[in-house]
Amino acid sequence: MATAPAIPLNPTLSQRFSGLNQGQKLRIVVGLVLFVVIATVGLMMGRQAEWRVLYANLADKDGGAIVSQLSQMNVPYKYAEGGGAILVPADKVYDTRLRLASQGLPKGAVSGFEMMDTNRFGMTQFQERLAFQRGLEGELTRSIQAVSSVQSARVHLALPNQNGFFREQQKPTASVLISLNAGRTLDRAQLAGIIHLVSSSVPEMNPTAVSVLDDTGKLLSTPPEGANGLGGGDVQQMQYVQQLEKLYSQRILDILEPVVGRGNVKAQVVAELDFSQTESTSESHKPNQAPDTGVIRSQQVSESTNGAGAQGPAAGVPGATTNQPPGPTAAPINGAPQALAAAGAAVAGASKRESIINYEVDKTIRVVRGGTGNVKRISAAVVVNHQTVTDNAGKTSLAPLSELQIANMTALVRETIGFSEDRGDSVNLMNAPFAMDKVVFDELPFWQQAAFQDLVRSFAWPLGTLLLGALVLFGFIRPAMKTMNQQPDKALLNGQQLNAIESEQPERALLTGPGASSVPAGPSQGELALEDARQLTRDNPAAVANIVKTWINGEVPA
Repeated sequence: MATAPAIPLNPTLSQRFSGLNQGQKLRIVVGLVLFVVIATVGLMMGRQAEWRVLYANLADKDGGAIVSQLSQMNVPYKYAEGGGAILVPADKVYDTRLRLASQGLPKGAVSGFEMMDTNRFGMTQFQERLAFQRGLEGELTRSIQAVSSVQSARVHLALPNQNGFFREQQKPTASVLISLNAGRTLDRAQLAGIIHLVSSSVPEMNPTAVSVLDDTGKLLSTPPEGANGLGGGDVQQMQYVQQLEKLYSQRILDILEPVVGRGNVKAQVVAELDFSQTESTSESHKPNQAPDTGVIRSQQVSESTNGAGAQGPAAGVPGATTNQPPGPTAAPINGAPQALAAAGAAVAGASKRESIINYEVDKTIRVVRGGTGNVKRISAAVVVNHQTVTDNAGKTSLAPLSELQIANMTALVRETIGFSEDRGDSVNLMNAPFAMDKVVFDELPFWQQAAFQDLVRSFAWPLGTLLLGALVLFGFIRPAMKTMNQQPDKALLNGQQLNAIESEQPERALLTGPGASSVPAGPSQGELALEDARQLTRDNPAAVANIVKTWINGEVPA
């Protein structure tokens, strides 16, 4: 029988692995492969880059251009849930934005006056006017989108063609459609600013010709006066009334809450206002005053004289002296009449003098226009909760207010709203217990709370990878490695060593005979080797069976 080659008593790891059966080898290989895969996946998930938003709310055209450019730049990207944003790794956000901006991306769906930079040769006047209108609409859209509450906007301008042959020129109009951000609204000041922004950007456009709508189709701007039977001032008047009532209600709460406590008083005020406009004109004349105190507007005096004593025609020798005009008269123009007499001549005839004096007449014209929004009547309703009373035992209970307390609070409310009996104002203060609603909070278990779920999601991958790796390590690899380590060096005994053990069995029989008493007691080397072989058979029967099989087949052990 051929003897098998000797196997070293200190085998290597490969020799130990070759001594395993097929199932154990397969288990070790599969375990190692799974462990490597799990470790690789865990390392990749741990080093996965954080994704940040590159651009959001892009138009389809800009989104396609950006995605195409990211592919050329070899920058990884993905879409957010719902496709509303493009995400890139956090460490490449700003670099990618700068590189895209250098290429003019995103261009934006709105184009302004830059459309005029690419005028084609041979454009007609209509095309130029249309390009200008589109550019103006784009610039207005950009300005409106700069408002924090506005997400997107569209502007439509109706610019009629001005013609000098028309007697009445048609005025331009505008329509604005805006989409607001989630949870945001436009107040009256912002809406008025948008309207005046559009009307001021177009020549000869009236602010009333601008219509502003939201994405639900609701008209936000005030309709022109008389449209749908509702004047433009009615909305403002209603808002003024509401603001006034709210002001009075807040005044009542501010004056009573320090007395009864916060939440223990409710107040409602109804105000009736007069928005009618009145105008009166009166003209009054004062009675005539004394002549010496009046103001002279004009005065006219005339005087004439007739009689025989009048000077006759000029007589004498004709000449230069005779032709001279008469000298100036000595009588005053305005003054008391004087006697007309010539020295040495008798006065004969009659004289006449007239004086006309016009005085200024006092006249007063008064125009009175009544103001709008005058308060006609105020009605206030106030409810006060019962007061909390603590007895000597420390027990608290609710008790109604006394008549004096109610009277004092009523007086405070009247003074607060400016109570006037002439206007017919009324104040009603009632004391009643408030019905407190019991608020039941459904406390969720800690495993259903959002914070706990987010924490679990954040640790899911690391813990899952660690547990799976431990399962593979202790379930597949460790048992097989333990089996390899439990194989002693004697497990690789060759055939010659086993034959030597068997040849020592007769000597052991002789030693147990009559002369065995002279031999020292104790197991021999062969017995120790035989016992080790038996122990190996009990511990690892598969290895022994494999060795016996190689003997029978005449093969050389590995």
